[in-house]
Amino acid sequence: MDQPLIRFENIHKSYGDNRVLRGVDLSIYKGEITTIIGKSGEGKSVLLKHIIGLVRPDSGRIFFEGRTLAERKKRERETLRQKFSYMFQDSALFDSMTVYDNIALPLREGVRLKDRDIQDRVTRKLEQLDLQGIEEKYPGQLSGGMKKRVALARALVTDPEIVLFDEPTTGLDPIRKQSVHTMISDYQKRFEFTGIMVSHEIPDVFSISQRVAMLNEGKIVFQGAVQDLMADTNPVVHGFISPQGVEPDDF
Repeated sequence: MDQPLIRFENIHKSYGDNRVLRGVDLSIYKGEITTIIGKSGEGKSVLLKHIIGLVRPDSGRIFFEGRTLAERKKRERETLRQKFSYMFQDSALFDSMTVYDNIALPLREGVRLKDRDIQDRVTRKLEQLDLQGIEEKYPGQLSGGMKKRVALARALVTDPEIVLFDEPTTGLDPIRKQSVHTMISDYQKRFEFTGIMVSHEIPDVFSISQRVAMLNEGKIVFQGAVQDLMADTNPVVHGFISPQGVEPDDF
């Protein structure tokens, strides 16, 4: 197998006496959607935030294309960060800003572009995600599903190589959840970004995931293809999957 795009090596993270991550080893591969599953409160979002640098480990190392951040010069680290984007759990749109300004925000804050170039990029993303005609609306005027689409447009407007999704379907009804999953899958194939997702939507999310990693008691107890997850005999894995009504023959 190819070298992982991102690799966690024995990552530990605690908050006071709460040991959240207890020696995480995890590999993320380029061009795939990897979904991190596990019970609530297991530290899945904390793990995701380590990838983008919002949280730093107490110990252990995180490799990007075989090298740690410590091995890179400042300019290399800045270039690496520009490859990432993040779609937050609650969409995190700014209610006081129009749809256009919400999508344009990452370009105005993180990329040196002329106003005309920003307009061109935002307009292109609006078209690609079928959002034409709502540029001047505010998030409060949009449905939950439409907010998710705007949040995805904002995440993709910088043309990132890696997109992190933290519970992207939270608060949506089953039909809209499926719509968001399909949207993420379709655009991942179209733009060929690497997707890393935290989700509780089992088994729905399995249909768009090439790999799954399960976090339990601060460690990764499984990582691999969905079919291998279904066949895994680890009682912890089986006990988590079975209550969801998922059986091996489903995949």
